Amino acid sequence: MRYLTTTFLFAALVAVLAGCGGGGGGSVPSDAVAKVNGHTITQEQFNTLLNQAKKSYTSQKKKWPAAGTPEYDTLKNQAVAYLVQREEFQQEADKLGVAITDADVDKRLKQIKKQYFGGSEARYKKQLTQQGLTDAQVRDDIKAQLVQEKIFKKVTTDTKVSEADVKKYYDQHQSQYGTPEQRDVAHILVKSKALADQLYQKVKAGQDFTKLAKKYSQDPGSKAQGGKLTISKGQTVAPFDQTAFLLPTGHFSRPVKTTFGYHIIKALGPIKAAKTTPFAKVKASIKQQLLQQKRNDAMTNWSNTLKKDFNGKVSYQTGFAPATTSAAATTTG
Repeated sequence: MRYLTTTFLFAALVAVLAGCGGGGGGSVPSDAVAKVNGHTITQEQFNTLLNQAKKSYTSQKKKWPAAGTPEYDTLKNQAVAYLVQREEFQQEADKLGVAITDADVDKRLKQIKKQYFGGSEARYKKQLTQQGLTDAQVRDDIKAQLVQEKIFKKVTTDTKVSEADVKKYYDQHQSQYGTPEQRDVAHILVKSKALADQLYQKVKAGQDFTKLAKKYSQDPGSKAQGGKLTISKGQTVAPFDQTAFLLPTGHFSRPVKTTFGYHIIKALGPIKAAKTTPFAKVKASIKQQLLQQKRNDAMTNWSNTLKKDFNGKVSYQTGFAPATTSAAATTTG
């Protein structure tokens, strides 16, 4: 399952943190790709992560990029960035008093097994084999995610949104909380003006609009329904929209040209008035939306501070440093 792939984890974390601290930190051992404040990121950790990315490519029937290509370098840099950032998170978690116990990991793993494998240990182990993972690696990744979650909770615990903030957002975005004018119409769409004129004369002579639409219309979305559809003001091409909302109920138009062809439009019912959802009905959802945004901003600010704190405490093995910190890369000691 996707949850078990470490590529999922590093992609998620790289999205949260834009880069990592660079430079300094001392020499990097020959069996490591980086050192973070004295803690090494091993070549084995890097290889494991990249292998998961490769298996993900294979499962999606995508060709794995050759070493040295821009796409490969991007994946390599993401993998190193994730591992460095994960180590930075772990070190900062210790300072914040954030601890993840084996029981925490067991609980989350139990949830994963239930959600993705129906609680079957055999299915879980089969998936591990298919992805080339061990139970220990999965647990390690789960621990890293739990660390991130607990830090996020700790950093954003005091984040609040006032009633005034919510009302201000609603007032400034009322168009998002309602529906425009709507109308039930029917139309016959054909490609040629000549055919459209012929059909207009047939409708004018009293022939059944629904039957003509089912026989001649080339609109796949409404043909089977005799051309019937409900449209919202401003959400169809301009000539169609203008005509449909000007027609008296029960009347039909002459052929109207649009980028799709020629339409004969019939107004089936009156125009339904635009509606705005009352503030009381959307207040809770707006508050949750604004709260999440504030929490994300708080986490971004925290991570930017973390990046500065680790500046000068991260060293990279030759060939593994991100472009912006390539001068800080070191060879083996």
